[in-house]
Amino acid sequence: MEKYIPEVKSKLRSRIIEVPPVIYKASGIKVLGTRIKSLLFSTDVAIIKNTNANSIIAVYPFTPQLSITQAILEVAPVPVFAGVGGGITTGRRSIDIALQAELMGAYGVVVNAPTKNEVISEMYDRIDIPIIATIVSEFDDYKGKLDAGARILNVSGGARTAEIVQKIREDYKELPIIATGGPTDESILKTIEAGANAITYTPPSSADIFADIMAQYRIEKEK
Repeated sequence: MEKYIPEVKSKLRSRIIEVPPVIYKASGIKVLGTRIKSLLFSTDVAIIKNTNANSIIAVYPFTPQLSITQAILEVAPVPVFAGVGGGITTGRRSIDIALQAELMGAYGVVVNAPTKNEVISEMYDRIDIPIIATIVSEFDDYKGKLDAGARILNVSGGARTAEIVQKIREDYKELPIIATGGPTDESILKTIEAGANAITYTPPSSADIFADIMAQYRIEKEK
């Protein structure tokens, strides 16, 4: 029997981005003393400030900039895992960005799939917070990344994510695995059952949320 959970809401802050409840079926990952089951995939500070996700994964398709990391860390009420490159931005620059992210308060750093194992190894020697290595295919050298110093794997394999997670879990029984859950409760649950400990959730955009609000305003005006 599920436990009853009392809920207290605010009149002004009732419109928040809630992650799908099925995510709470995951075991979670304890990072620096904090248990994390859900990670909001966003760099929108307004959305980051208004969510019930356990943490933020701040990865974006541009070269990492500390001003962006700082803005997210200042706004986020929960732990932040900051992207530090590894693809176009790599080598010493990624390592320096990772160190700065740690000093600013990030709980961990996320490196892109193309990141070389040598870079992960040097980063591991330089920083104290965990390195999260992104995996996009079962053909990625995830074993090499773990040997180099990655502490957590972030699996983002599209429709094959659950299968990739299952393959990794067969090799590593207790490895912390984060994974994208997909758009439905069924796909999220499938990913958790495959072995994911925590799930990343992509929220609707501010434009989509505004569209719903404006539609409701129009309905109210017509009454």
